[in-house]
Amino acid sequence: MSNLGFNPKQSTIIHVDLNSCFAAIEQQANPLLRGKPIAVAAYATPNGCILAPSIEAKRYGIKTGMRVKDGKLIYHDLIILSPDPWKYRNVHLKLRKLISDYTADFNPKSIDEFVLNLEGYPCLVASSMQQVAREIKIRIKKEIGDWLTVSIGIAPNRFLAKLASGIHKPDGLDEINKDNYLKIYSKLSLTDLPYIKLRNAVRLNSVGVYKVTDFYNAPLWKLKAAFESINGYYWYLRLRGWEIDDVIFGRRSYGNSYALPKPLTKPEELSHILAKLVTKMGARLRRAGYKARGVHVAISFRDGGFWHKGMTFERNLFDSRDIYKKAFRILCLCPYRKPARELAVSSFNLIDSKTAQLELFDDVEKRKKVVESVDKVNERWGEFVITPARMLGTSNAIPDRIAFGGVKELEEFTLT
Repeated sequence: MSNLGFNPKQSTIIHVDLNSCFAAIEQQANPLLRGKPIAVAAYATPNGCILAPSIEAKRYGIKTGMRVKDGKLIYHDLIILSPDPWKYRNVHLKLRKLISDYTADFNPKSIDEFVLNLEGYPCLVASSMQQVAREIKIRIKKEIGDWLTVSIGIAPNRFLAKLASGIHKPDGLDEINKDNYLKIYSKLSLTDLPYIKLRNAVRLNSVGVYKVTDFYNAPLWKLKAAFESINGYYWYLRLRGWEIDDVIFGRRSYGNSYALPKPLTKPEELSHILAKLVTKMGARLRRAGYKARGVHVAISFRDGGFWHKGMTFERNLFDSRDIYKKAFRILCLCPYRKPARELAVSSFNLIDSKTAQLELFDDVEKRKKVVESVDKVNERWGEFVITPARMLGTSNAIPDRIAFGGVKELEEFTLT
């Protein structure tokens, strides 16, 4: 293993990343916004979080995660827009359809990122990977939106394809392979690598690894000492172009959170918000084919404090009404009665519905059919057509949000 070299196989992995996703889609929909510094923010208020600055805004130093007020300090005339999730989902679905013309072996990593594996596919017989990538770029502009650009990375594994996609953003096209990997590594810092943040960089520094070339040349024992886990071995393989990231691990939790527009203090005041969060979460849980045995509730307070508690249960939970009862019970255990800033609920200890055992003393199948019928009505006629009575008055609360994350979440919203 100490002599393992860089993977010599042909690059067959393509990573497609839609540049400034939400902002670019807004500019595509409204030509008057094109060429202007804009940002899509969770809320347009001064403390709202910027989700996606446009390419023009990024040139001024405006970044994802900034507060709206901080963005406007950098550029006073920054245009702030509220999210329009269905617009973004529509583009995602069009991208998904276009990409499926090249391979059935692809994964949406998030709403704006796709990973394609073209190994053994006919499109590579007459074309090179570079030609395929250029064709994808042209087709996106022609068939989806002329203002939309994607950065594409090509490599023998998923990690390096993602790294390559970020080398020349926006609208880049780069390949990392056995012929150029050291040249590219020599120009990068550790934190330029996906998933290597400051904490991991410090770990590596502690064993004498300061540059990406150091990282690549470090022996396996040194990386194991730095990470103190199997991750050292995984990084050893990733940097050498070998595939280690094509395993899809089981989903560990589902959840929703909501930043409260006004201060609420008592469980009774928070109950209708909790009910809506649980209803959304329960529908997602069932749609993905899971039941849960754990519920977690968290509250962040306006004074900067935080409280959370999770509980596990013997019964499998799938009905939103049952999940709400457990969640409200946990909420009532909070010892603090002070203004809340954000409320979050999640379900964990997930169990595949197909393998979950039936309870002996409850008509689970009857209740399951009722829940499935409600879900079908809501999917057909719109979310929350049928809702619990405790949700009355929440029509404007908890706006629709895009789900970020892995394959499961993307599959969920493409079905809604």
